[in-house]
Amino acid sequence: MTDTDRHGYAMSHTGQQALAHYENALGALLLFRGEVADESRAVLDTAPHSVMGNVLAAYLGLLGTEEKDAAASRAAFARYRKSSPAGATARERMHLAAATAWLAGDLRRAGALLGEITVEYPLDVLALAAGHQIDFFTGDAVRLRDRVGGALSAWREGDPQYGQVLGMYAFGLEETGHYSRAQQTALAAVERDPRDVWGIHAVAHTYEMQGQFAEGIRYLDARTDDWAAGNYLNVHNWWHYCLYALEAGDTRRVLEIYDAVLHNDRSQGLAMELLDASALLWRLLLADHDAGPRRAALADAWAARHDAPYYAFNDVHAVMAYVGADRVADAERLVRDREAWLAEAGAGTRAGAGTRDEEAGVETAGGAVNGQASACRVVTNRAMTERIGLPVCRALIAYGQRRYGQAVDLLAPVRYRLNDFGGSHAQRDAIQKTLLEAALRAGRADTARTLVSERINLRPVCPYNWLAQARLADRMGRAAEAAAARVRAEEQASSGAAALGR
Repeated sequence: MTDTDRHGYAMSHTGQQALAHYENALGALLLFRGEVADESRAVLDTAPHSVMGNVLAAYLGLLGTEEKDAAASRAAFARYRKSSPAGATARERMHLAAATAWLAGDLRRAGALLGEITVEYPLDVLALAAGHQIDFFTGDAVRLRDRVGGALSAWREGDPQYGQVLGMYAFGLEETGHYSRAQQTALAAVERDPRDVWGIHAVAHTYEMQGQFAEGIRYLDARTDDWAAGNYLNVHNWWHYCLYALEAGDTRRVLEIYDAVLHNDRSQGLAMELLDASALLWRLLLADHDAGPRRAALADAWAARHDAPYYAFNDVHAVMAYVGADRVADAERLVRDREAWLAEAGAGTRAGAGTRDEEAGVETAGGAVNGQASACRVVTNRAMTERIGLPVCRALIAYGQRRYGQAVDLLAPVRYRLNDFGGSHAQRDAIQKTLLEAALRAGRADTARTLVSERINLRPVCPYNWLAQARLADRMGRAAEAAAARVRAEEQASSGAAALGR
């Protein structure tokens, strides 16, 4: 008799002891707790042939966007597939196909397969959680919302994981612009479980996108014990806190948090943390704030990783660090490496005929062996790098070298499709601000006016937007308009400063 998980879905080759570890792992995964790694290992120590145990391990190796972890997971999954016994259920075979696609670098195919699982098995929390993260990595806001929304009515409100599912849904609502509904849903999720750091993260986004940074500061301050340490998302949520402090004009507080949490001598050099540090220091660079030796230390951390092409979003943040530290040669070297990789990938695709892994049901350009694909066939990242990653990297280099007009020319054509290489609106705003700053400094008055108008009408409560309006008015000789914009910025910033107690 095959054991089933808590929602009644069959778990082949697992057994009760391993099943308990699997359920614990899912609980920890939803709360971004470190225990997920130990519990996942315990599943396979107890039941090495567990289909879902091996699928979970594969997904965990991919969620951090770490190339080395993905390579290790790819090798482990290939070994499992060679020795795995027959008997996987239809749901499990779909998971095997999704894991195979993701390990081969086809995130969109993996996301589509996980979506098919959710349609038929809406209580499969692993399919929901993994698919939700893929939607985030690929910047697919509508699926980020509707993947979870489409499953939500199948969940009982009394289910202990219902709150975490609500938290995921809230983030999707926020990324599609439903800010009031998103905030209401995220707050309800956190009320169900104060440890729901993804729900707290969704709340933080709703405050950010509505210019409610004083409320955001107070909310995060009130719940510090729930989110600020002991989970994989704490650095990112501190980054959100820093965005609020930046709007309040408190650079000193921003740097205090940076030194204590975002990057210091104890940091492990993980990509997900380094990109937060890079994005924050880049915002300070755009505002002409001195960051002292922090820029050089961050550039060193990126250089120590020796990253091959894997995720264009990470590449852009590495370039931010290099340019900020005045290490343009390193930034240019990364760009040349990615250009060469794209050329090689194109040649490899032309040379190889597409094959199909019949057991997993996954197409791969040029073929794959046991779910493994060569680096040149990481299909999703190839498109991300070519269409978004490289133009943005080149623009950042141009900006750092004060070739502001060229930065505008590089960023303007891609600004409406930046979501194609992943991240959130809040994260991608660093690039949008780079475009505006470049336009202002290049004297592109019409472009700057258009960008400022877009920002102010979308987010009227935002000191940065009004300060940009003031600078534009100064350039156009409109002193009274500039003064009024500065007054408005100061009035808005004061509420955040009061919340910070400064």
